[in-house]
Amino acid sequence: MPVIHAIDDVCADLTRLRYLFVNVYLWKSGQDWVLVDAALSGSAGAIVDAAKEVTGNERPPTAIILTHGHFDHVGALPRLLERWDVPVFAHRTELPHLTGERDYPPPDPLVGKGAMALTSFLYPSKAADFKGRVIPLPDDGSVPFMPGWRWIATPGHTDGHVSLFRDEDCCLIAGDAFVTVQQESLYDVVRQEPEVHGPPAYFTPDWNAARRSVEKLAALDPVIAATGHGTPMRGQPLHDGLTNLIQHFEEIAVPNKDRSQLLESAST
Repeated sequence: MPVIHAIDDVCADLTRLRYLFVNVYLWKSGQDWVLVDAALSGSAGAIVDAAKEVTGNERPPTAIILTHGHFDHVGALPRLLERWDVPVFAHRTELPHLTGERDYPPPDPLVGKGAMALTSFLYPSKAADFKGRVIPLPDDGSVPFMPGWRWIATPGHTDGHVSLFRDEDCCLIAGDAFVTVQQESLYDVVRQEPEVHGPPAYFTPDWNAARRSVEKLAALDPVIAATGHGTPMRGQPLHDGLTNLIQHFEEIAVPNKDRSQLLESAST
């Protein structure tokens, strides 16, 4: 039987809720908490229940932080914002996709690697519209209501994708800049065996930027990585996986159909 949703701890103050094939994260500090991403449509109830379990109360989050605006990261947001009057933050470049102004490029079902990719033509790419509710992240790199964390621009999967990093313990919330499951494969998504992969290929239009973003995150030498898809990874397996991904980025991450364009761009 496939897992609908499950909760586990990433570290003492960070909890993962897995809903079907995507993760959201709840960061807790005292009585306050922040939600990172908003999963799929239909997941609002699971997110609310997870928050009650983690916090022990029914207080709303102080904010919602979005790594990006794809359908599987903002799906529950309409229902959550009906319940919670809280600010939503995203990178300034991502805002047109979150205010109804610009659709994402359509998913590419021809990237190969499995059934999740093959059926991606069914995934929504239309811009969400949270006009009046979504606010740009501060230009100074701070993360609102998450002291000690900073946001890092990690474009490629989307133009305004961000990841969150805490220098104190080298904890990384990577979003989809890289993931720890081959997200294109239904078999791997069900199996959830942790291994480092590039961003979901069916929704990644800029592979040069995606590679630079992975290199930027690997240079931080994260001790823990909590990703948008897949199981959190730690320590040496994470380090080795990121090193391998960078060294073999084209073979591991980039679809065959896009490799020549990547190599041509890299050589100019």
